[in-house]
Amino acid sequence: MISATIDVLGVGNAIVDVLAQADDAFLASHSIAKGGMILIDEDRAKEIYAAMAPGVEMSGGSAANSIACVASLGGRGGFIGKVASDALGEIFRHDLRSLGVAFDTAPLGEGPGTARCLVNVTPDAQRSMTTYLGAAGLVAPDDIDEKMVERAEITFFEGYLFEQPIARQSFVKACEVAKRAGKRAALTLSDAGVVDRQHGSLVSFINGHVDILLANEQEARTLFETDDIGRIEEKARALAPLTAVTMSERGSILIPREGETVRIEAAKPAQLVDTTGAGDAYAAGVLFALARNFDLATAGAIGALAAAEVISHFGARPQKPLRELASSAGLL
Repeated sequence: MISATIDVLGVGNAIVDVLAQADDAFLASHSIAKGGMILIDEDRAKEIYAAMAPGVEMSGGSAANSIACVASLGGRGGFIGKVASDALGEIFRHDLRSLGVAFDTAPLGEGPGTARCLVNVTPDAQRSMTTYLGAAGLVAPDDIDEKMVERAEITFFEGYLFEQPIARQSFVKACEVAKRAGKRAALTLSDAGVVDRQHGSLVSFINGHVDILLANEQEARTLFETDDIGRIEEKARALAPLTAVTMSERGSILIPREGETVRIEAAKPAQLVDTTGAGDAYAAGVLFALARNFDLATAGAIGALAAAEVISHFGARPQKPLRELASSAGLL
């Protein structure tokens, strides 16, 4: 098994998600930005957790959610991320490995505990996240398993982790290994706030290392500093070989450096319950398909299908096997 090809290797925050229903008044009372993600310290994490409604706890994190979806599509996934030697860390490791994902990063011996993300979901299906990063932000260059990167068709990074200086060094190391092995690197921007705060550094990193860029519309507008979709396409072509932009119910677009933009219709969910993980699922579908050398239209369609499944229920990971859904839709 050690020599098996990995379709997509994720490098990201190893986080345990706590999901619960809430209303706008709850968000306001705890100064939680609706629809976004803010970082908090351990004391505030305990305070918000104590006030939340009863919820569901499960392993999460943006890139890890994507890798879980890759596994659901029948792909071979791997993950590099940091947990502590504590109960939450064991839960995270067990959950990911139970899906068949390769996850062997050594736990943090001393220091902060395993990260947790408190996700409050309002009736309009918007998720508002407060995250205590703990050990997750401490992915060091030594944690990058070069043999895993060499085996991976695509190594995938999440933008949230880009803000941590030591993790950014790890991204660069992994990209250099992937390039030497003739493999591709992908980045999801994760959050418009991250893009705004790290704009110059992100542009430089993408330009120097990234083959596949994924973003939602707000993140793309922030990165390319324009609301005009034509200008976004033009700037995207200049920055990365391939850019995928999701636009909620208006579907998505895939913008190759050479060739026409591919427009993908949104797949309709059975019901809209919780948008948590929609972008992660879309990224998984696109990256899995590209790792298997599918064309852009099929890649976008698989991404849309995966996103539609995830938003049809509570939680960021699929409840129905994505491979079966994609096969029934004639995509696999």
